[in-house]
Amino acid sequence: MRDFSDCDERDVLALAISSEEEDSRIYADFAAGLRERYPDTATVFAAMAAQEDGHRRALIEQYRRRFGEHIPYIARRHVRGAPVPPEAASVMRRGIAAVREQVARMEAASARFYQEAIPRSTEAGTRKLLGDLAAAERQHERIGRELAAEALPAAALAREDEAERRRFVLQVVQPGLVGLMDGSVSTLAPVFAAAFATGRPWDAFLVGMAASVGAGISMGFAEALADDGRLSGRGAPLLRGLVCGLMTMAGGVGHTLPFLIGDFRLAVAVSATVVVVELGLIAWIQWRFMETPPLTAAPDVVLGGARVGGVAGGLIAWTLGRFLATPPPAAAAKVVLGGALVLAAGVLIGGG
Repeated sequence: MRDFSDCDERDVLALAISSEEEDSRIYADFAAGLRERYPDTATVFAAMAAQEDGHRRALIEQYRRRFGEHIPYIARRHVRGAPVPPEAASVMRRGIAAVREQVARMEAASARFYQEAIPRSTEAGTRKLLGDLAAAERQHERIGRELAAEALPAAALAREDEAERRRFVLQVVQPGLVGLMDGSVSTLAPVFAAAFATGRPWDAFLVGMAASVGAGISMGFAEALADDGRLSGRGAPLLRGLVCGLMTMAGGVGHTLPFLIGDFRLAVAVSATVVVVELGLIAWIQWRFMETPPLTAAPDVVLGGARVGGVAGGLIAWTLGRFLATPPPAAAAKVVLGGALVLAAGVLIGGG
């Protein structure tokens, strides 16, 4: 590892050659990886790869004129502080917006490199070449926009952005929403039943945490094992399972944490408020990402929450009746009714 200040003209040219080679390969990888889903954007990156290759040839010719045929291998990772771009595949996994941002960062870094490299040489030809390349890299963003304007009309760009949004909804938002719904519904009744049965917030907290973690693990495995995403287009199963599992836990933990409050009535009031917030969040996600009108999403979610509240009330009545020696047939009827309401609530919210 060396400092850039220790590099002489020979080192700077060798570093510039390897950097242009790497940038050209990265742009070519972007073009190849995006061609199927984003053919117009791939055309832009292919043209940029060709430009970087032209810079590489100019640098090699200057190096041969100054120092001969042998070019030592000096890469950016050998120079302290030099920005090393990530692998193209890792960037593309984050989506088209991340690719465009990475390209912008690479162009800015190249311009800074050539500007700093000019003082490292006293030879007129090398200084002229480095200055020309610095100017070219500063203009590269403008050139990229011109290429995009030529290859990416507004309709094509909008079409690609919409396709990316739909993939995000299908692969991230939808599993997360399913998990949030399940966590909010499946843990609500046992948490409040435990709270009213025992009258101790700590017991309700333990029941709620156990239910939340168990539901999160169950939903995460179920989502990850549902399909591999190749035919359905739903993306990597590990990502879907992780998102679904975490959101399921969040849905249950949200109205469980208030039971850390020692005062029973205050804990119940805060938890009930959190439930309202959770239901509102579900309605907002449906409106924001699923294009469900607010006047449709909100009533569905509120009505679903009311039914879940009925489930909790039924189970609370059963548990209290249990301690008050309510006859078993009556208690069983309440449990069956509570189960039916849970099913109805899940269908209602899931369908919304």
